[in-house]
Amino acid sequence: MASSFLHHQCAAAAAAALGGWSQNVCVMSTSPPKHQQRPTSLVLQARTRTEDRQARHARIRKKVEGTTERPRLCVFRSNKHMYVQVIDDSKMHTLASASTVQKPIAEEFDYTSGPTIEIAKKVGEVIAKACLEKGIQKVAFDRGGYPYHGRIEALADAAREHGLQF
Repeated sequence: MASSFLHHQCAAAAAAALGGWSQNVCVMSTSPPKHQQRPTSLVLQARTRTEDRQARHARIRKKVEGTTERPRLCVFRSNKHMYVQVIDDSKMHTLASASTVQKPIAEEFDYTSGPTIEIAKKVGEVIAKACLEKGIQKVAFDRGGYPYHGRIEALADAAREHGLQF
């Protein structure tokens, strides 16, 4: 106990010399005697589903990069809408995009509960047509950290059916 008090005094003196407490002060502490040690506890921090998805997306982005010859088809899904972009990462340009906010899709499907598989298929069809009009035939699919299932799978399948090659 006396040694930890002494270390605290040394840290306080060093901090005073630096003009106040600073992050640069390093305090070396000794471990307490064996009879005072507590068992090691593991502290777990809960992560949200969004944080998990963003971590998965970061891992995917390390591997998938859009080039001029083969741009990246990136998907973002919210509770109400679905967005797709075809991106050339080398030039940092969005070459084509489609979403449920755009009038052709929003007017065709009058929905209130968010995008369904049918709407995802329509978005896939629209993005495929937009890409083919601009001469883009091959893309690298970036699922955005979402599982390849349901709406994401339906969008990808519809884009493939309408001429895009993944």
